[in-house]
Amino acid sequence: MNFFYILSGKKIKQAMIILVAAFFTAGIFYIEKGNISPVFSTENGPRVIYQGEQNEKTVSLTFNITWGDTKALPIIDILQKEGIKKATFFLSAAWAERHPDIVERIVKDGHEIGIKGYDYKNYTTLEDAQIKKDIYKAQDVFKKLGVKTTTFLRTPDENIDSRVVKIADSLGFTVVHWSIDSNDWNNPGVDQITNNVVSKVKGGDIILFHASDSAKQTAQALPTILHEVKKKGYSFVSVSDMLNNANVKSESIE
Repeated sequence: MNFFYILSGKKIKQAMIILVAAFFTAGIFYIEKGNISPVFSTENGPRVIYQGEQNEKTVSLTFNITWGDTKALPIIDILQKEGIKKATFFLSAAWAERHPDIVERIVKDGHEIGIKGYDYKNYTTLEDAQIKKDIYKAQDVFKKLGVKTTTFLRTPDENIDSRVVKIADSLGFTVVHWSIDSNDWNNPGVDQITNNVVSKVKGGDIILFHASDSAKQTAQALPTILHEVKKKGYSFVSVSDMLNNANVKSESIE
């Protein structure tokens, strides 16, 4: 009788080892297929994503929109004309509420949408509950519009700290920054905006543009930027595609 229990215990142990090995193998296969979550956590918590794999010949175009109704469509038209269907638009939900037709056009053209909060507020000055409320409110707006959003977040005024990043992560969002700032919002001139991007571009870059009415020169600069980046051998992918197939770079935020 004692022998029976010892033998059964060994069999159970062996079964557990096989089961763990199976899960481990499945996990390796899952990673190798490129289905890795873009959220990178460290001992200090989640980090902000700012760049994809530099060895890849791909870059991501991202456009922030928080207000205005005259600059977005010309930019969308340029992307369509150039055959680019995978830009990522970070939209203020308050803006999206007022411009459902433009939001529909963005989605129809094949681009993806990330959340840029609802109210234009500095998250670093808000209480935890207020930050969560703003993000939830933004989510509700896009759901009512029937728009599928990504799990990517840029804060309304782009101020972030470690607390904000951790709150976003707790709600299932990854904060996405950028590796190249076109500085188009500052309207430094079409040539300067173009140079800000073309002179620095490399594989894995996440490029920041704006399509709010404050960015008065973006549409003029964009065609040349797209042509020059293509000439360098790069193709354009969404942030989702870049992060799902890359060794992304992240940075800790104090």
